[in-house]
Amino acid sequence: MTTLNVGDLAPEFELPADNGETIRLSDFRGKRVVLYFYPKDDTPGCTTQACGFRDAYPQIEEKNAVVIGVSPDSVASHQKFKTKFDLPFLLVADEQHSLAEAYGVWGEKSMYGKKYMGVTRSHFIIDENGYLLDVQGKISPADSVSGALKLLNK
Repeated sequence: MTTLNVGDLAPEFELPADNGETIRLSDFRGKRVVLYFYPKDDTPGCTTQACGFRDAYPQIEEKNAVVIGVSPDSVASHQKFKTKFDLPFLLVADEQHSLAEAYGVWGEKSMYGKKYMGVTRSHFIIDENGYLLDVQGKISPADSVSGALKLLNK
């Protein structure tokens, strides 16, 4: 599994987003990017995290930053989730989990004694030139939002 560290060049990607467009990380050069990974649309923890970023979005934009959410869900699922909770940022469909693997957040998980493969809730903050400013794995939904805000406010 890939391990990324602060100062590393963030892995590039090219994936479909909820707006119907294919986006690339390089499309956001000149802005900071909060790239967050979550397991599944419209589940309690994932909704808490998404709505936290939604509520903090004006503060995030003031810091020349954008938010991009990533999960293995489809574009159609992302569109429903985004509409239901009025999310102002892009959600990227990583159905083959290639992006999650590139960022080292795809792996074995366990729930109720059953093992399965999935996304580990995490976030990465990427600077204006594409380098990692922050790497947070296995983070709680609330800590993801507050931690991202804290770093962006430095």
